[in-house]
Parts: sequence; C-alpha cells; structure tokens
Amino acid sequence: MEIILDKNQIARQLDIIAQQIIHDVPPGASLAIVGIRSRGETLGRRLHKKLQDLSPQMDIDYGTLDITLYRDDLNQMGYQQPTVRATEIDFNIDDRLIVLVDDVLNTGRTARAALDALVDLGRPHAIRLAVLVDRGHRELPISPDYTGKAIDTPSDKRVHVYLHEVDEKEEVVVE
Repeated sequence: MEIILDKNQIARQLDIIAQQIIHDVPPGASLAIVGIRSRGETLGRRLHKKLQDLSPQMDIDYGTLDITLYRDDLNQMGYQQPTVRATEIDFNIDDRLIVLVDDVLNTGRTARAALDALVDLGRPHAIRLAVLVDRGHRELPISPDYTGKAIDTPSDKRVHVYLHEVDEKEEVVVE
C-alpha cells in the first residue's frame, strides 16, 4: 500500500481546486456544486464550504447525485438489487454552471453516468468535472476540468480514497 495523499495534502488539493473554480467562474454566473455519491458527496460538501469562504458574495448551491441506475456496469458488478439513494438537488439546474465532484476519475464511466443523470434533471449552462485523483485508464473521452492529483497507476491496482466523515481516517492510497 502506497499513500499518495495524506490529510493535509487532501485539504491543500481541495484549496487549489476551489481557487481554480473561483478564478474560472464568469461574473454573474450561477454556480452549483453537485457531489456524486458517495465520496464525491463528501468532497463536494468540503469544496462547497471552501468556495463559500472564498467568495461569500456568491450564492452557491449544493446538491448530491445518485447515479446507481445510470451505471452501465450493474450487471458486471453482480448487483441483484442495487441500493439506490436519493438525489438531493433542491434547486433548478437550468442555465447553471454545475461543477460535478467525484473522488477518483478512472475509466470515465461514473462521470458519464453522472452527466446522464444530471441532464435528466434539466439543461445546465455548462458542466465541469472536479476530481481529487485522476488515475487515467479512460474508456470514454472524458477528462476533468479540475484535478487534485494526477497519478499513473497500473491497471491492476486500485485507488482508495478514505475520508474522515465516512471512514474515520483521511488518506488516498494505491493498493
């Protein structure tokens, strides 16, 4: 097991991503952060707080997106009855700048499922993707707009993101 980000490095990467988002948001844009369940939800909440602290004059909404039924690998993952949790987006996404947040970008299939789920809710002005770790190995032409750390890992290794709110420890490891 190799630790690639510790607690302080995770916080620093989220700070950098927040600064990049604030820099990129056009004046007057209506911004919303949407975390992809499950660890993208936690990272999205943290990012939302950082953005509000950086730019208190901006009204930034936050929501969570469950993509379970949009996944194209449910049969391959052996799900007999997938656990579907609520999507919690209590604002209109039409004409909004949406930043989707996830923990790890690998094949691009989770991001594709999130895009499908999001556009079923409305027509955003634009959608951006923020990830804590980009490990490559794309199967779809999807790339992040904001990346905490890009790593080159063998395809037989897994990247695990552990967050205190979920796992009671805080680190990113390659196993």
